[in-house]
Amino acid sequence: MLGIIFNIERFAIHDGPGIRTVVFLKGCPLRCIWCANPEGQKAEPEILFDERKCDECGLCIDACSLNSIKKVDEKILIDREICNVCGNCVNICKKYGTEALSIIGQWVSVQEVLSEVEKDRLFYENSGGGITLSGGEPLSQPRFVLELLKECKKELLHTAIETSGYAPTRIFRRILKFVDLVLLDIKHMDPRLHKRFTGVSNRLIMKNAMQLSDLKVPTILRIPIIPGYNTSQSNLEDTALFIDKLNVDEVNLLPYHTFGVSKYKMLGREYKLNRIKIPDNEYMTAIKKSLESKMTLNIQIRIGG
Repeated sequence: MLGIIFNIERFAIHDGPGIRTVVFLKGCPLRCIWCANPEGQKAEPEILFDERKCDECGLCIDACSLNSIKKVDEKILIDREICNVCGNCVNICKKYGTEALSIIGQWVSVQEVLSEVEKDRLFYENSGGGITLSGGEPLSQPRFVLELLKECKKELLHTAIETSGYAPTRIFRRILKFVDLVLLDIKHMDPRLHKRFTGVSNRLIMKNAMQLSDLKVPTILRIPIIPGYNTSQSNLEDTALFIDKLNVDEVNLLPYHTFGVSKYKMLGREYKLNRIKIPDNEYMTAIKKSLESKMTLNIQIRIGG
């Protein structure tokens, strides 16, 4: 049983209780225009090219047997439609160049992931932490995730999953049996606008949110705050009314940030969410008060998203 991941982050403190190891799985059915982890969208290895490190030596061009790398106007360009991610360019850049090229995405076994997670068991036991599966979208690799979670529970590890909730309900329910905490994103209440901003409708997500509530699975709802996209008064009111019907433990607001913007260029993609104001504390506090005026739960402003 193999899955594809793009990172394992140790000593994380914003992805569930205590000190945690976060496993980032590659592949996501959503295309949120504010996505901070674009390297997690495609479910296959990809080439990252950091032109800031490139000295334009051209060794990668000679190493590519498919001619997918060229120099145009003194700049290195990668034709990603041709590239098969063989790694020859990465190897030569690492050996003789500046390590401007790298591969993001690694196929791993359940046991390989578990061996990494087990390294910090002492920290989990002392802090109440554990493993968090993130992404991308963990539910896009259901068989791998299910086997990994089963093994984690055998080892008595606390398990959490960060998810959009966009997966067939039968898969969602099956995985929930091995999850101690769900961190579920609520991005927009309008199905039409949700599809415009993320590529999919929110109907399945809303259904799965209700499932979580009915099953009384410990849940933290997280709302990314994207000014001008999901911050209208009507959407905030609809969000508050929906959340207030659910059995959830906590609600977090995640302010929009631009930490992932540089990765789009390294992947040869365009970042389409330009000229958006990063919300300051005053803005976030106003959103918090607006939501709390319509619901009984208290809301926390968190780092993340």
